[in-house]
Amino acid sequence: MANSAPVVTLYDRPMWQSLERQSMQLQKCDACGTFRYPPGPVCADCLSLAYTWTDISGQGKIASWVVFHKQYFADHVPPYNAIAVRLDEGPILVSNLIGPEPKESWIGKRVVIAYRQIEGRTQHAFKIAP
Repeated sequence: MANSAPVVTLYDRPMWQSLERQSMQLQKCDACGTFRYPPGPVCADCLSLAYTWTDISGQGKIASWVVFHKQYFADHVPPYNAIAVRLDEGPILVSNLIGPEPKESWIGKRVVIAYRQIEGRTQHAFKIAP
């Protein structure tokens, strides 16, 4: 069975390294200021090659969610959730919600980034914001 270990590439290595420090950095275009995810060589908005790895606030809103009842990854025992979070900076991250789950609709709930260890690596997750 597969596990959820990331496939680290030239463009996203600094992001994964930032998670190990329990912060999260994304590429921010030096020309237009757009945060981009997934990381890549050029800005999708203005095609600039210039960017800076920048800390994000780690806050956003749940845009979508699902609960899986089948096991797809060895390190994710069902049932487990997956959420799409629109960060306040703009990009959408797919992650998991940890801690208490909302009793009503998840959509639009404010969340804040959290960090957890899975099989010796740090991965991002989100918690409902206080």
